[in-house]
Amino acid sequence: MVDAITVQVVRNRISSVMQEMHYHFYRSGYSTIIRESRDFSCVILDRNGGLLVAPAMFFHAPVYRHLVGRIVELYGETGIADGDMFVSNHPYEGGLPHVSDMAFVAPIFSGGMLVGFSGSVAHKADVGGTMPGSTSATATEMFHEGLLLPPVKMISAGAFNADLERLILANSRQPVLVRGDMRAQIASTQMGAARMQELAQRFGATTVADAFATMLNGAAAELRAAVAALPDGESYAEGFMDSDGIERDRPVRFACTVRVEKGEITFDFTKADRQAKGPVNLRPTMVEACVFYCLIGTLDPKLHYNDGMRQVVRFVFAPNTVTNASPPAPVSSYQSANLRLVDAILEALAPFRPRRAIANSGSSGALSIAWRANRPGQPTMQYEITGSAYGGGHGHDGASGTTTHLSNLHITPIEIIESEFPCRITAFEMVRDTAGAGEFRGGVGFRRSYLLLEDAVVVRRADRGRFPPRGVAGGEPGHCSRFVLNPDTEREQAMPSAGRYELAGGDSFYLQSAGGGGYGDPRKRDRAALARDIAEGYISRAATERDYGYRD
Repeated sequence: MVDAITVQVVRNRISSVMQEMHYHFYRSGYSTIIRESRDFSCVILDRNGGLLVAPAMFFHAPVYRHLVGRIVELYGETGIADGDMFVSNHPYEGGLPHVSDMAFVAPIFSGGMLVGFSGSVAHKADVGGTMPGSTSATATEMFHEGLLLPPVKMISAGAFNADLERLILANSRQPVLVRGDMRAQIASTQMGAARMQELAQRFGATTVADAFATMLNGAAAELRAAVAALPDGESYAEGFMDSDGIERDRPVRFACTVRVEKGEITFDFTKADRQAKGPVNLRPTMVEACVFYCLIGTLDPKLHYNDGMRQVVRFVFAPNTVTNASPPAPVSSYQSANLRLVDAILEALAPFRPRRAIANSGSSGALSIAWRANRPGQPTMQYEITGSAYGGGHGHDGASGTTTHLSNLHITPIEIIESEFPCRITAFEMVRDTAGAGEFRGGVGFRRSYLLLEDAVVVRRADRGRFPPRGVAGGEPGHCSRFVLNPDTEREQAMPSAGRYELAGGDSFYLQSAGGGGYGDPRKRDRAALARDIAEGYISRAATERDYGYRD
């Protein structure tokens, strides 16, 4: 047994090591994906790959256990040595979110004992495939999305595999960015292993391993007690993505049934749509991330999330569905699918904790611009994560202008874009009257407008262009997202929320995020809050009369 103080010291040390890994990685990154958007995670795991402390990039959390499990299955513990490092980006063999996400995992040894693993997952600027940037909105198989790496050794007992690095870079359109980001990621992962070796030397490897086990069991006990307080029952919810990017007239259904019985909770995804032709499919790792995120938010945000919670939750999947896809189904637009699934899960959980219910949120998206011209010494891949708005909830309005649920990512600053790419941002503003009306309104959508100075291929991956975020408890839906080419010209054209576009220098476009759904009867909204909304430009006077029945 390990005393509670030691367990807490170990937990806090893991948190500080993860923060140190994260800081050094983003400060060393080459691409804007790393140094601006911070599209990566760094973690410390136990010897079975069990996550001990949640990373800021929450949806990466369940990936590591599946990846480490596959590594151990392939190599066995005798095939894993001090100084090794493994790499994978495979959605099916490694459980990665999509092919662009590359994971590095290093074992942590102390006194000859395998204590755990240091790991990281990070998006790469280009790993091959049919599209510049590798993240295609129109892929029909994973081979379109880039070079596939099953779990293999990048470093063997301290010896770096330069041939493997050359192979990866030979398949990339952005080898300088990919090499720089890979080297930074490897160094951060090695740093995590070294810091934890120091901890094991201080307390002893057995004590640290026992502390890990206590942390996992403690999280399971916390969640078990929270679930036991829920009433028995069953609840179903579903929602639709605009399309899979290929069958554009066919919405994609995400569905979840939650069952609580005698202190046990089950999440059933068997009613989800069949596996999609386009890249909106999910692997179970992503579904697990969505479930634990929603469950913690619904029950108690103070719960300590780690892989010990797996002991408490039961998952039911049907094969060859959008929530349990089989190879070679493409997965590059997984994040929009994640966010649509989150709304369905939250709706299904709401009857068990009505006061924690939240309206649907807008969908965060991604934008990549591959510049045609070769400019020596300058990157040619512009990649951005774009946010949206949260739905309203009991006692609070939805947040505006932020990535929604799961990710905690950052949008690339205008100054960085305009200094590094032939692109101008001509507007970046909140859009009035896009929030769903309610006693607590949804978050407000934003618009970001672009002017291209050179020819480029633009890929937009988003959602909510056809199905607006729903309100709850009498709240109104938010407004849909928009993607418009050459606005305010005779060539203006509204486009689907996801697609690939070949544009010329002088073309322009804007993307507009969806507004969050509202919570509660709009006519009950506080008058002072409405006056503040008008003053801030979030709601027009006409809308306050139409939607809220409010007159000065």
